[in-house]
Parts: sequence; structure tokens; C-alpha cells
Amino acid sequence: MPWKYSEKVLRLFTEAVQGKAGTHMGEIDHPDGFGEHGSIVCGDALRFSFRVARHPSDPARDVITEARYLTFGCTSAIASSEALCSLLEAGAKTPIEALQVTNRDLVDFLGGLPEEKIHCSVMGAEALQKAVIDWSRKRGVDLTGLLPPQELEGEEEGRLVCKCFSLTEPFLRRKIRELELRTIEEVTNATKAGGACGSCHYAPGGLQDLLGEIWGEAPAAEPPPAAEGAPGADRVSPYRLGKAVEAAIDEHIRPSLKAEGGDIELIDIKENLVYCRLAGACEACHGAQQTLRLLVESRLKDRVDDRLRVIEV
Repeated sequence: MPWKYSEKVLRLFTEAVQGKAGTHMGEIDHPDGFGEHGSIVCGDALRFSFRVARHPSDPARDVITEARYLTFGCTSAIASSEALCSLLEAGAKTPIEALQVTNRDLVDFLGGLPEEKIHCSVMGAEALQKAVIDWSRKRGVDLTGLLPPQELEGEEEGRLVCKCFSLTEPFLRRKIRELELRTIEEVTNATKAGGACGSCHYAPGGLQDLLGEIWGEAPAAEPPPAAEGAPGADRVSPYRLGKAVEAAIDEHIRPSLKAEGGDIELIDIKENLVYCRLAGACEACHGAQQTLRLLVESRLKDRVDDRLRVIEV
């Protein structure tokens, strides 16, 4: 489905993809802080790094001077990453002050995000926290009391609740409390948990059970019927998915490629994998991989289904 983005989201995304001066897509060699969140396998991933001006005597007073990211995701994921870097650099923040930047700050900076895309801003805030933890270990700064113990110790070893997106129980419990998530839909929008197959919605120890335990509410006796098009409902048929992908390519992707002397050929679709081949000037372009990921895949995610991944043939 098409998402309604603010003008600022679209501008930041376009400028980042074009590599315009002042944007932040890239990596820092030997960064002072580095963090990752998400998984390329799951469809969204962010690598975030920053460099500081070191204070001569007090590491806690280091100041972030440069921030960069590499994002595998949609329009809102890239725009949220740009927002994060801009907020940090413009504010001349210390890494400890950077911990105060929340996903709500990113959403406000962007002029809003669709509810279904809030997880993109959460992804940036999570990667930032991990980068600050990395900096603190390198510089010997004690973050005890500034972050919950489970964040400092890592949450990767907890029980897996959402297998589709590899999200653990400790992580989900923290985000439910931190963001005051009250419904399965809110949890999915903020974290993507349950956004693919939906099997963790009402499974024992799943999202509904976690919500009931955290907020002291009785779990639903029976799961409500899935609405058409909702996670867990019947998936779109291969035929309808194919037609939607073809329409998105013809209307929103091919014209942009042809303007640069290129074209695209749709080869096949298998579940959420879209196999494509670039043609014309785009075929031999050194930026072909970026074109597939940042233009083709991003627009298919926005216009058709954000679970889609583009594979070069």
C-alpha cells in the first residue's frame, strides 16, 4: 500500500539516495561508537557509527562531531537515519546526552511518520544506544544508572518470541514499557514483532501474554478474526501480488530509470522475493546495487508491501 509521508521525509530520503552534500549515508573508519539493530534477512537493518572530539581529561565530556549510517530498508528507515545524524551533529551532543534522543524526537523532526512505520524510528534509537554503549566501553565511561541493566548486558540471549524478526522477550518487554504499547497492533508498528506470519500474536508466551503480564490485564480468551490484509490474515494471492508489483514498477520505478537511460525487467516473484534485472544504462552502472536497494526495493516496499525484497538476477 502507498504510505503518506511528510515533505521532509521525502526530501531527506531523496537527498540521501542522491548522495547530496550534507547527508550522512556511509560509514566512519575506526569509529568511536558503533551499533547495529535489525537484520537484513528480516528486511530492515541499520548500522550506525559516530566520531567524537575527545575531551582531554573527562571522557564523559566527549562531543559527537560526525555521525553516519548504512540502512537496509524503506523510505522512512533512511529518512529516520538522516534525522538521527542531523540531531546529533547539530546539537553538538555528548554520547551521554545522545541517549536522551528518542524515537519520538525522530518522528517529530520528520514531521510525522505513518503508524505502520514507527518501527523505523525505533530502529535508529536502538542502534544509537548500542553505539553509545560501544563508546563507553572504549573510553571507560560507566553508564550504570543511565540505561537499564539488560541493555548494557545485551538482550540477544533471551527467549525468541517473534521468530520472523528474531525479537527476544527481554527486548519486547523493554519496548512495551518504554513506549507504553498497549495493543498487538502498537507492538507491531513499533518493533515489527508479529508483522509477518502473525503466529506470535496469541501463542503461549506471545505478544498478548506479554501485554497482559506487563499491564496486569487478562489475556484475550480467543483471538479476534484477522481483518483482510492484516498480519495473520490470508495473504494476497501470487497473481494479485504480481499485478501490484508490475503496476508499481510501471508507474513509479521505470519512469525514473528511463530518465537516466535505463530500464528494469521483472523476472520472477517467489513469496516476498522479487527477482529483477536492470537494463540499458543502469545495467553496467557502478551504482546498480544501490539503485536496486534504494530505488527499486524502497518503492516496492512503500507501494506494495514492506516485506518485499529485491534480488538481482
